[in-house]
Amino acid sequence: MSPEPKTGFPGGLDPGALCETWGTPLYVYDARVMLEQLATFRAAFSKLPHRILYAAKALSTLEVLRLFRKEGTGLDAVSVEEIELGLRAGFRPADILFTPSFPSAGDLERAAGLGARINIDSLSTLDKFVGCHGSNTACCLRLKPWLRAGEGPEAVERWREDSKFGITLDELDTACERARSKGLRIEGLHVHSSSVILDAEVFLETAGALFEAAGNIPELDYLDFGGGIKVPHREEDPAVDLAGLARRLEPLYRSFSQGREKELELWFEPGRFLVSRAGILLARVTGLKENDGEVLAGVDTGFHHLLRPRLYGAWHEITNLSNPGGEPAEYRIVGQLCEPDDLATARLIPKIREGDLLAFHNAGAYGASMASNYNSRLRPAELLLQAGEAKLIRRRETLEDLLGSQPGA
Repeated sequence: MSPEPKTGFPGGLDPGALCETWGTPLYVYDARVMLEQLATFRAAFSKLPHRILYAAKALSTLEVLRLFRKEGTGLDAVSVEEIELGLRAGFRPADILFTPSFPSAGDLERAAGLGARINIDSLSTLDKFVGCHGSNTACCLRLKPWLRAGEGPEAVERWREDSKFGITLDELDTACERARSKGLRIEGLHVHSSSVILDAEVFLETAGALFEAAGNIPELDYLDFGGGIKVPHREEDPAVDLAGLARRLEPLYRSFSQGREKELELWFEPGRFLVSRAGILLARVTGLKENDGEVLAGVDTGFHHLLRPRLYGAWHEITNLSNPGGEPAEYRIVGQLCEPDDLATARLIPKIREGDLLAFHNAGAYGASMASNYNSRLRPAELLLQAGEAKLIRRRETLEDLLGSQPGA
């Protein structure tokens, strides 16, 4: 096995030693990066009354939730199970906003019973909710993303048209009337832009329309802009100028606030922005193979651990920690699944040898949280690096974990 360097890794730790202890593949998260990203977000919007709710779906391991809870964030939950995790991590029920998609009546009952705030994204869901909850109950209404025809890139328009999320602007008055008729107070309006389309112009267009919609709802406490903050995955990728975005948002907010009896908070739900850069997936090279003029480098992971390349065509920078000074060569990085399982194609990487340790960067968001047991393979361990130490925050799965839910196994 190739020797592993101790430099260039978070906290100055030895990645080879971490893998020797906890095996590969292995997810490693740097708490320092998460806190830096949170501080950057807060500083950008410091001149506006705002609140940050961490989007649990990005990475829902309890210790990560606890880290953000200690820093005073709220929690964006999209399932009742994420609410339960948030409560176990120490979040107060009122600090959790539940934003489900097509929830059952049981989901709504459980969420309300746990004390979470409820975000409603369709008239049918509103009808379910008001049928059980009347006076002195509050809810948030989620609006469908919108964009006037012909504006923005084609991907923006397509995403907005295809989105299954939210109440349309044309339905908003009806939703408000139904809620008020049952004594339901509308405490917030919410809209979310996908991270694949967010830029300043799209965001500000959405903000202006959201302020306009909120003008007819005097009882509001907050406006929630959701998440969708892009993070660069390669050196040439543009980064969102959060401070510049906030400067352009401020006059819109001040104009909207004139004449209102109370100042509304602006809520944001960053997930990827806070944790993506903090995460690395470490994997071993298990073999090399010539394949019609290309070289395949097989690793002991696959899309069951890192689905984004397969699902979205996402790019993750890959470094060879075992041979960083090697002569670069072109590789196709493939996983172990009985499927087309490319994690990267046509990548220039310092010479790869069997046994080398590769690092997949920007793997903190939607990596472990989207992992599965496909091919009956086990999910990897997860470590949190803090104050120069590595803490196990999720152990590697075992066969017993797979069998535990199967009666008679």
